[in-house]
Amino acid sequence: MIFKNSDKLQFVLDDFVAKKEAAGLNLLVCKDGKEIGYWESGFADVAAGRPYSRDTIVRLYSMTKPVTAAAAMVLMEEGRLDFAEEVFRYLPEFGGVKVCSEPGRKGIPRPVSRHILISDLLNMTSGYTYGAWSEDCPLGEHLTSDFIAELNKDQAENGPNKITTREVARRLSEIPVSFEPGTDYNYGLSADILGAVIEVASGMKFSDFLKKRIFDPLGMNDTAFYVPDSKRGRLAKVYRAGGELFTYCNLGIQDKMNHEPAFESGGAGLCSTIDDYMKFALMLVNGGIYEGRRILSENTVRYLSEARLTPALQTRFDMKMPHLAGYTYCNLLRVAANPGNCNVITNKGEFGWDGWLGPYVSVDRESGITIVMTMQRCDSGTTSAARKARNIIYSAL
Repeated sequence: MIFKNSDKLQFVLDDFVAKKEAAGLNLLVCKDGKEIGYWESGFADVAAGRPYSRDTIVRLYSMTKPVTAAAAMVLMEEGRLDFAEEVFRYLPEFGGVKVCSEPGRKGIPRPVSRHILISDLLNMTSGYTYGAWSEDCPLGEHLTSDFIAELNKDQAENGPNKITTREVARRLSEIPVSFEPGTDYNYGLSADILGAVIEVASGMKFSDFLKKRIFDPLGMNDTAFYVPDSKRGRLAKVYRAGGELFTYCNLGIQDKMNHEPAFESGGAGLCSTIDDYMKFALMLVNGGIYEGRRILSENTVRYLSEARLTPALQTRFDMKMPHLAGYTYCNLLRVAANPGNCNVITNKGEFGWDGWLGPYVSVDRESGITIVMTMQRCDSGTTSAARKARNIIYSAL
């Protein structure tokens, strides 16, 4: 199939670069498992004049979360992980979690009314966040910000690099959650705790489990928690909007990605390429199988596309994530629940996610369309480039 609106998609990418919304980006689209187009624009390294290309390696940040969710689904299928069970059954330190919802740092924590469940980690209903955004945030969010700052120092290139995936979970268990588990939605560090759960349930280091059960079977040879020396020249630089270079550690994720980290973040830690991540997306759109290698069952992938928050939690999600109108959030994924309310053209059950630096994935089993976009711009999430591109794609197909 030849995509008839190729020039329009190229314009979207070129215009995004010209306006300095990103130094570079690329886009890959498949329909019914077959590639229908690839586009790229700009630079992976502006100072060096290195073009943004198909083999450019990027930091995924929150687009790590769908991979972590898939790993949890593998263990669920094998009976080694029960989403309705309490987290403390895998990580005993979570048996004493406390809650504090009062504003400010002077709140008094109290025991939670019910324990955090595995499903709370998958649905961001655990009460853990990404830290405080104002002085009025509850105590736990301030303590989370303090811990993230400590984690950034530890995981930086020249830091001690001693805080492991399991230790991150243990430290978080000591921080009071911001609401009673299961009663509210708030995006945060739940997937990082889930990474530690996966280590316990699988009996393997998180990275080893992902490699054995997902990356190697799918041929995702450029996907890992760091970039080896032989591939370092393909890693994109990170820029702020406007073009300023960004070289800091964020959420415990190193900038240079040049060594195996102690903390393998289930919420933000992976690097990958557009082709590697498309293999993962194609596995999902094809009902759990890719080139003869089955990762998940058809029923499990259907479960992903049909999952919904409860009505009360959906109300909270809608208030906190207005840019995702029409979507719900389950299993570390946005899922299109009411396509007519979405701000992009889509179909019911389409799912995916994005990342802090702008990578974006969409999996639509109804239409057979899979979209992967990558870029490396701070504070991005879902960008206008991603929305414009998918609207062009859907209106043409």
